[in-house]
Amino acid sequence: MAKGTGFGKTILIGDQFVLDEVPAIVSSIPFETVTTVERVDGDGWILEDNRIEVPGYKEKKKEQQARSIDRVLEVMHIDVKKNPIKITVGGTLLAGSGVGASAASCVSLARALNEEFKLGCPIEEINRVAWQGEFPYHGVASGVDNTASTYGGLILFYLKDGKQHFERIKTPKSFEIVLANSGVTVNTAALDEFIDLQKKEDPALFASRLKAITAQVFDMKKALEAGDLEKVGKIMSDNHKILVDMVMSHETLDYLCKLAIEKGALGAKVTGGGRGGYMVSLTPGKQLQDTVASAFEKEGYKLIRATIGGS
Repeated sequence: MAKGTGFGKTILIGDQFVLDEVPAIVSSIPFETVTTVERVDGDGWILEDNRIEVPGYKEKKKEQQARSIDRVLEVMHIDVKKNPIKITVGGTLLAGSGVGASAASCVSLARALNEEFKLGCPIEEINRVAWQGEFPYHGVASGVDNTASTYGGLILFYLKDGKQHFERIKTPKSFEIVLANSGVTVNTAALDEFIDLQKKEDPALFASRLKAITAQVFDMKKALEAGDLEKVGKIMSDNHKILVDMVMSHETLDYLCKLAIEKGALGAKVTGGGRGGYMVSLTPGKQLQDTVASAFEKEGYKLIRATIGGS
């Protein structure tokens, strides 16, 4: 029996447009998916999914999950007819749209298979395998989620000429955030079609919005490195307004962002693909984090408290 882990993630900006070569700022969060792999009798693979979830998430993603497992096994050249296995998935990361649940599953599975079958894969190969495992969930996967899940930390991720790049971002000190879930599970592959439709309907407007978001990303990077969280929060909220205009938010997410700001958050926005899933609020300091989190909890929303950044 072997075990592998993968971090969850949140994206502070650039979430939806990485495939259009817009950079993104992404951070792992200190919650993990844990996958174990063990040899069993029989033929093929069997799955036991014990992850805590947003109600209905696992059922909606069941077919995509099965195709993802098959793809990971194929890429790693593991013949489960000759070597049948049981895959058990659990951990502390809530399975829901917007926190890299699928990426964490792919990364943790790749690591567990690597250990069980003594493949000797370096971390770069684990990341590549996990990226391949993301395709059934996303249609075309950018690689941003699995990179955060594999390497951890706060990073700038971008595609250039189809190749993936990332660099670490160091902040003067770590800071607190709160993520709240809308309860709406999103088909990420369908989001790509929705974005493609916007490109076709008004290419000039779409291009201008992406140019604005790209500028916001680099402004946020500078602000993070300078420790200017007031500016980071303002950029987050300004970015959310663009996403609202692009119909990439949801009325529940808009409400949660508004509530976070009312309770003192420095900024708040959709995180992940959008149109459901999570929002993220910037709440530096334990007291502010608790205030915002308590407001969400009082209304029954599932949430994640996390501390990110630092050196």
